[in-house]
Amino acid sequence: MRDETRAKREAEIIEAAYVLLEQKGAAGMSMLAVAKAAKASNETLYNWYGDKLGLFRAMAARNGEALVARLEAALAEDASPLEALDGLGPVLLDLLTAPRAVALARAAAGDPTGSLGAALAEAGRSRVQPMIEALCQKALDERALKGGDAATICETYLALLLGDSQIRRAIHAAPPPSRAEIRSRADRALMQTWRLFAREDR
Repeated sequence: MRDETRAKREAEIIEAAYVLLEQKGAAGMSMLAVAKAAKASNETLYNWYGDKLGLFRAMAARNGEALVARLEAALAEDASPLEALDGLGPVLLDLLTAPRAVALARAAAGDPTGSLGAALAEAGRSRVQPMIEALCQKALDERALKGGDAATICETYLALLLGDSQIRRAIHAAPPPSRAEIRSRADRALMQTWRLFAREDR
C-alpha cells in the first residue's frame, strides 16, 4: 500500500474510532466495531495497531500532532520563548478541553488496568512537556526568566494553564470553554508564571 493511501486509511480509521469512543465509550470502541465503521478489515487494524491499546495510543498521538508540530517549530525558531508560549498556551488548553481529548480522558479514567492512562500519558504529556520545558530553559538562557529551573517553571506554567479544566470536562462538571475564556486563562497563566520567575531571588 502506498504511503499516501495508508495515511488516508489511517485517518479514516482514527476518525471512526473517535466517533465510537465519543458515542459509546471505550467499551463500545472494539477493534471489530472500528473496522466495521471505517469499512476496513479487522485484520488490517490488528496488523497496523497490534491491539486496542495500540489503536488508543495512535488516537492520542494524532490528536496532539498539531501541537507537537508547533512546539518543534518554536524550538527551532529564533522567536522569543515567551512569545512562543503565548501562542501555544491557548492551543494546548483548547486541545485538552476539546471533545476528543475529553473522550480519551474518560476512557483512561474508566480503565481499571491503568493501561489506557499510561498510553495517553506516553503519547501526550510525556511527549509535550519536555518540549515546553525546553522553551522554559530557553527563556532562562535568554534571561527572559531568571528564577527557578526549567522543570519547576514548566510544571508551574502547566498547572496554572490547565488546572482541573480537563477533569471537570471529563466528569461533565463544566461546558467547553469559549475562545475568550481560553485566551484569558492562557494570558493569566503566562503572566503569573512570569511574575513568579522573573526575578533571581527564588
